[in-house]
Amino acid sequence: MNKKLVRPEGSWVALVTPFDARGEVDMGCFRRLVDFHVASGTDGLIFMGSTGESPSLCMEERQAIIAEMSAYCRGKIPAFHGVTCSTTAATTELARFSEAQGADGVMMVVPPYLAPPQKSIFEFFKTVCQSIQIAVALYNNPARVSVNINPDTIIKLAAECPNLVADKEAVPSVGQLVSVLEGTQGKLQLLCCDAPNYAIIIPTLALGGHGTANVAGNVIPREMAQMSRPWKSWQDVWQSRKVYFENLPVMEASYSHTNPVAIKAMVKLLGFPVGEPRPPLPSLSAQQMRPLEELLSRLKIRERYEL
Repeated sequence: MNKKLVRPEGSWVALVTPFDARGEVDMGCFRRLVDFHVASGTDGLIFMGSTGESPSLCMEERQAIIAEMSAYCRGKIPAFHGVTCSTTAATTELARFSEAQGADGVMMVVPPYLAPPQKSIFEFFKTVCQSIQIAVALYNNPARVSVNINPDTIIKLAAECPNLVADKEAVPSVGQLVSVLEGTQGKLQLLCCDAPNYAIIIPTLALGGHGTANVAGNVIPREMAQMSRPWKSWQDVWQSRKVYFENLPVMEASYSHTNPVAIKAMVKLLGFPVGEPRPPLPSLSAQQMRPLEELLSRLKIRERYEL
C-alpha cells in the first residue's frame, strides 16, 4: 500500500442522491450539497449508500457520480462511494473504476437478496479489497441485506486486508460492537448508524468507537459532527450526550419512513432541489409532510443554517 489510506472518523454523512425534474441525477445540486457539508463541518461524505438510493441507479449513473464527485470533493472533503453490485466481478469493476477516478475510498455492503454464508461474505470482501489500493469501509446492515456479518468474519478480514479501514455497524447489538473492537485491536475505525431504534451512538463512542456514518446529517450536519466526535475528554462525553438528546427528534423523523423517503423530504424543505425518491419508493403526501415541516420549523433548522 503506497497511498496513505483515509481512515474515517467523526461524522460521515450518507448523502441523498438528487434528481432533477426529469428524474435524472442532478450534479449541480450534488455540488451544492457538498459545499453545504464542507461549510457545516461534516468530516466525510458517503455517496450511493442506501440513503443515496444506490439500487435505483444504473451503472452509467453510478460511474458518472463517482467521476464527478470524486473530482469535486478532492481537496474539500473526504468521500467514499458505495460500489456494491449483485456480483463480486461487477463490484470489483466499480471499485477499480473508483480508484481510477481518484476516489478516497469505497464502501461495501453484502449484496442484497443473495444471503450468502459467512465464508462467501469473507471471500467477497477480500476479493474486492485486494483488487484496489484505496481505502475500503465495510457496511454491516442485516436489516437491508438479510444477513449479519459476524464479528469473526470482520476480524479475519481486518487481519488479511490492510486497506480495510472501517466498519460501519447498523445493528441493535452492543455485543457486536464490543467483539469487533476487541478482535480488531485498532485495525479498524468503528462507526455506527444513527437509527434511534438501535440507539448505538453513545455506546459506540463510550467503547472507544470513532464516529458515525449517519442519515440525519443531511439536515443537521453541524450537530451530527458535534455528536460524533470520538471521546477524548469528559467535555466530549457531556457534549455528545447533550447534542444527542437535543437532536433525537430529527433522527427519529429521519427514520419515520423507509430510508431515504423522510430525509429526502426534509432536505427539500431546507431548500435543496433534490427531487423525489425513485419509484417504487414513494413520495410523501402533504399530510405526511406536515409533521416534518413542523419539526424543522420548531427547531429553527433553516434559521440555524441561514437557508
